[in-house]
Amino acid sequence: MALHSTHFTVYVAFNFLIVGLLNFSSASPGSVLSLLQPYDFLYYSGVRAYFGGEWGRAAELLEKAVLTKNSLFRARRQCHEECVAAGREAFNKLDSEKGSMWDLWALDWVQQRAECLRFCVGRSAAPEVQLPVSSDIDYEFNSRNAYNFLQVTYYKLEKLHKAASAAHTYFVANPSHLEMRNNIEKYRRMDGMTEDAFQDREIETEKHWVSYDSAVQYEASSAWSQATEKWKTCVNETLRQTEECRVQCEVASQPLPEDRGVDSVDGAYEKAAALSLYLLSCRQSCVTQVATRPGRISSQEDFLPTQLEHLHIAQFKAGDIGGAVQTLRSLLLFYPSDKDSLDNLQLYHETLGGDTESQDTQPAEEIVRYVSRSLQEKKLLYFGMENLDFSFTDPDLWTPEDAVPESLRDAWRAEKEKMNEKVKEGERQEEVDDSGFFSGGPVPQVGVTITMDDEVLNGTNRVVLDGVMTEKECERILQLATTAVSAGDGYQGRRSPHTPHETFEGLTVLRAVKLAQDGMVNQTDARLLHELGERALILLHSYFRSPSGLFISFTHLVCRSAIAGDQEGRLDLSHPVHVDNCLLEPDTKQCWREQPAFIHRDLSAILYLNDDFDGGELFFTNRDAKTITARVKPSCGRLVGFSSGPVNPHGVTAVTRGRRCALALWFTREKLYRDMEREEAEAMWAADGQSVVKKGDVEAEGGAGGGRSGRSQAATERSRGRGRVTGGRDEL
Repeated sequence: MALHSTHFTVYVAFNFLIVGLLNFSSASPGSVLSLLQPYDFLYYSGVRAYFGGEWGRAAELLEKAVLTKNSLFRARRQCHEECVAAGREAFNKLDSEKGSMWDLWALDWVQQRAECLRFCVGRSAAPEVQLPVSSDIDYEFNSRNAYNFLQVTYYKLEKLHKAASAAHTYFVANPSHLEMRNNIEKYRRMDGMTEDAFQDREIETEKHWVSYDSAVQYEASSAWSQATEKWKTCVNETLRQTEECRVQCEVASQPLPEDRGVDSVDGAYEKAAALSLYLLSCRQSCVTQVATRPGRISSQEDFLPTQLEHLHIAQFKAGDIGGAVQTLRSLLLFYPSDKDSLDNLQLYHETLGGDTESQDTQPAEEIVRYVSRSLQEKKLLYFGMENLDFSFTDPDLWTPEDAVPESLRDAWRAEKEKMNEKVKEGERQEEVDDSGFFSGGPVPQVGVTITMDDEVLNGTNRVVLDGVMTEKECERILQLATTAVSAGDGYQGRRSPHTPHETFEGLTVLRAVKLAQDGMVNQTDARLLHELGERALILLHSYFRSPSGLFISFTHLVCRSAIAGDQEGRLDLSHPVHVDNCLLEPDTKQCWREQPAFIHRDLSAILYLNDDFDGGELFFTNRDAKTITARVKPSCGRLVGFSSGPVNPHGVTAVTRGRRCALALWFTREKLYRDMEREEAEAMWAADGQSVVKKGDVEAEGGAGGGRSGRSQAATERSRGRGRVTGGRDEL
């Protein structure tokens, strides 16, 4: 239905004026939640009880605050749905009425809808519950501080599972909070604590991010059918979350936008226009809110278009060409002249053999509605900028130039160019490694040479050392691998954790020692496996001039074998590009130090055992996970070391023939995360009366840490670490 253009702006203004007035009016009595107090009052009361040591009361009030807030948001959403049809009869008369009657029918429509909303919300919430909350309260709930208090409260009440859940919920939005991270690790070590206890209580608002991460992981494993389903779910969840946010802009109580000119004008039309622009701006800001991960400051640019780009590629690779065509046409609504997208569309049509039906494929209806509505809102907001002294920051990069009034285009182009230049400048800036390591130190082992350094490897804190092992030692460990490795070790028995074209086998130091005690492998070979970790630690601690103590975090003997007859046309990697201590997002070039990444890792290394295979090269990239900066070819006794952070994304090329074996090692400066399995192995040797020459675990003073010398002491250490996950299976 086409509205009269001369009345359209006024019509929209009246709509939002009445809805806005609803937000400041009193609700009717007799509501379901009328006996509950406002959630900001409940929260502050709970905090006061917390600091007063009233743990039971604090838990009750803080939980009520969370419950009341969520219930209020749901009630608003339900009322919005119930009142969609309110005033429909008056609305349908808008096109048929001429002249002065048009604005009367417009007022009739919005008043009926406003009455419906006020009555509906009033049934669920008392007037004081509906009042706007302060920005401080918004910050407290957005940062999930209530769960910070609840974690301590439940710990004091000895409700450990609830404490663990609260701790995890808070940590998701505050991944750099070291104290909470340590608390979570303590909960993990407690008896009876399982992974089910660590539930994110705010997961309902994060489902799109869960799907996003799953989709990226499936892509990395070339599991295109699963990636397709996850990307579809991600798109749908993103649209749903955006709609939820938009509803709250319209129905939730809002403070008057005094800085937007509402109080500076006298006329009803001017006030209506100012308020309508404010609420339209709120709706547009939902793009940024939904595209911002919990605990993050910045949003992911082009969040929805990026998902569509990933989706159409996954569909194509999964064989769903028709679906890929529809998704690509949806993406072209955002960027209609994008050359890559148009080329891909042509490719898809050719793949279908010129199928005429595919030529008529239309974009998804929900994306058409999303783009059309957003563009109409942007035009009104830019109109306000041009004529009503309104300020608006467009959250999208895809906004077409013709949506911006001619008088604003020069400033709009300049701002866009400024943003592009800022991005380019950031790409030109040299990566800064804040790990605290400084390459170039001495190599304290005769016969070990520096083959490649930072300059040759085109990076920061990278090194290749040769001569770390002798040919004989390589043969011994290879023989150990042939005898003792088990399929899928470290990955719940999955034979191909990263690619279906290779088998994966592994062996830990502790398992090697147990096999040696059972007479399954040579005792000296098991001890050599242990000693190689100590040897690598001494070398890397010295070369990278570690300013503090350094401990072995995990040691894993890993073999990857090409599956015969399954290598032709292979395009995947033996191990996709990743960073060892943070979650790499190639699209945004961000790397987030949060679980499930092994954030305690500081240095990474790989000690090669052989070179009689094809492929299997280690390579470094930029944060885009595409631009390769250096390659390292395996050979016996070659040690590659590098800092574990975002300056060193890396992967492994496909092993296309033979068997590649290497020792993967990680080191940490946090004693809590030292490899407890190594200490258990040392305790087993000590119990058998065998001495352990332990050169590693270099302390801050530069001395060598001694091994455990008695069963009782080792047992004590093991009991302290019970339940902690010590194995990091992110193999190099």
